[in-house]
Amino acid sequence: MRFHFHRLRFEMEAREAVYLPPGKAGNVLRGSLGLMLRAADAGAYERMFAPRTAGGPSGFADAPRPFVFRVAELEAGLRAEPGERFVFGMNLFEEGGEGGRVFAEAFGRLGWEGLGPGRGKAALVDWRQQPCCVDLSERPGNLDHIGVRFITPTEIKGDGGLLREPLFGILMARIRDRISTLRALYGAGPLEMDFRKFGERAAAVRLSSRDVRRVDAERQSRRTGQRHPLGGFVGTAAYEGDLAEFVPYLEAAAHTGVGRQTVWGKGEIAIL
Repeated sequence: MRFHFHRLRFEMEAREAVYLPPGKAGNVLRGSLGLMLRAADAGAYERMFAPRTAGGPSGFADAPRPFVFRVAELEAGLRAEPGERFVFGMNLFEEGGEGGRVFAEAFGRLGWEGLGPGRGKAALVDWRQQPCCVDLSERPGNLDHIGVRFITPTEIKGDGGLLREPLFGILMARIRDRISTLRALYGAGPLEMDFRKFGERAAAVRLSSRDVRRVDAERQSRRTGQRHPLGGFVGTAAYEGDLAEFVPYLEAAAHTGVGRQTVWGKGEIAIL
């Protein structure tokens, strides 16, 4: 089995001063993208921002978006003066990659509409799209320890609430489910595996050490005025056990993100 996606890179040049608050770059860019698409192409907006599973049971009608932002370099915030350039990325999970040009056209309109709290205008000067693939087959050889870095704030639900530490069994269950759902909706189909046994094997892997801290942030909805948390834990964790079959899924999760609010760039991880 394989997981296909497209890596996108956008380079912008500030025409006016552009400000992105710390911890909110993904949320600001996602909001600007949504506004541009809604105004220019209602069909594309529905496909990207409001996908729904046909006939899904209650609680499963809202499908995950087919993209995530990659803005870790902007987590500390951005102040770009006129003439200065900044770069951000996206990963697109539509296997055909048609959305890449749709996104580029939308970001091209920021030269007129602006983004961020001050609505500073920025022109799209370059964009690139690269098809990518992760082979989900078990890696050969023995692997009994691995490290994972949680690059951007990560929130994972489990045990009746949000996890305080990145337990491997729950982490892998969320990764497994996300990859399977993205494949089912936008790719070759759901994962063909015994989900229960996969979860049992993952739960046998031990969290041997961790160095994580909580990061708190929030956003306010323009539409409702409600405040929503953007925080989570960042840092590193080390695991010990029979890990060979899980490495490909961790590699895929480095591109999909894991946990809540992945669209905004939360839940970005990397294998150490």
